[in-house]
Amino acid sequence: MTLPFARTYNQFAVYKLPFAIRCLAAAALVCFASAASAQTPPAPAPAAPPSPQGQSQTKITTVTSLVHLVAVVTDRHHKFITNLEQKDFRILEDGQPQEITFFNRESDLPLRIGMLLDTSNSIRERLRFEQDAAVDFLNDTLRRNKDMAFLMTFDNEPEVIQDFTGDLSLLTTAIQKQRAGGGTALRDAIYQASQKLITAPLPAGVDVRRVLVVISDGDDNLSDHTRSDAIEMVQRAEASIYAISTNTDWLALEGDKPHKMHETSGDQVLEQFANDTGGRVFFPYRIDDLAQSFQDIGNELRSQYLIAYHPARPGSSGEFRPIHVEVDRNGLVVRTRKGYFAATPSGGLVKSPGGPSSP
Repeated sequence: MTLPFARTYNQFAVYKLPFAIRCLAAAALVCFASAASAQTPPAPAPAAPPSPQGQSQTKITTVTSLVHLVAVVTDRHHKFITNLEQKDFRILEDGQPQEITFFNRESDLPLRIGMLLDTSNSIRERLRFEQDAAVDFLNDTLRRNKDMAFLMTFDNEPEVIQDFTGDLSLLTTAIQKQRAGGGTALRDAIYQASQKLITAPLPAGVDVRRVLVVISDGDDNLSDHTRSDAIEMVQRAEASIYAISTNTDWLALEGDKPHKMHETSGDQVLEQFANDTGGRVFFPYRIDDLAQSFQDIGNELRSQYLIAYHPARPGSSGEFRPIHVEVDRNGLVVRTRKGYFAATPSGGLVKSPGGPSSP
């Protein structure tokens, strides 16, 4: 029990405290009240309405890929046919017709070129005029502020001698400095060069034409990658291989043009690389023939069709989808890549399922 005079005494004692102490006490009471208010739990949020038919909401992610094709059409005499219309083309994917959503007679795409120069001992006698012809090709083909190329040599192993550049003087100097010697790692060079094409500098919002120009006899005695590995990487890079054989065995002249009487194993390797990627192989005999081969490549890169479509059937990420392109005119040949790898949701590259590998 508290006596009345004790309560009066306590009130008087507080009143008699110094003014500063009374201010501190008041502040403490305010802080205590604020803390108590902050600890008061907020009112619960209203419950979200149930989804229709009691189903939980699930985010669905789909991948829609536009497949781009660069096609070249020639007659039986390798003359370019450049006046076709969209209605003249038919695209089959896995044997099923596809609807073309974009078509253009494109002769002005920016180029990204990988120049692969065989510097192994087997091409020593022909290296000098190969270098001269390669320089002439780049001078005739690369357009200032638009096209870019890099130089890779390969003997015992591939090596990038000059990175992507549009500077012809840098490329010319790099090509002319090379010397021959060592073994051959052709498949490794094609594999690594294709990887480099994937990361090529690109102009914003513009398609480019990716090309590998391979100068070699087709022999390989040092590569770690198989032929199917190399072809797959070229297809992932959406590139074409134009191969120039340095092998003069079984070559004969028919009029003014060289003709291959019999294809060596190296010739067949180069031909497979070209056919599977929508390119072409050349068998020059003389220095003039080599220069003409480079000129034909340059002309072909300016005589092409750009076609695109959305696949009618969705595919698994990383799945290889074979493509066949044909035209409705007799006697014409269409060259384009043989297929593509379905895109992943992240846009990365996925290794295709393992299968039999070619040596």
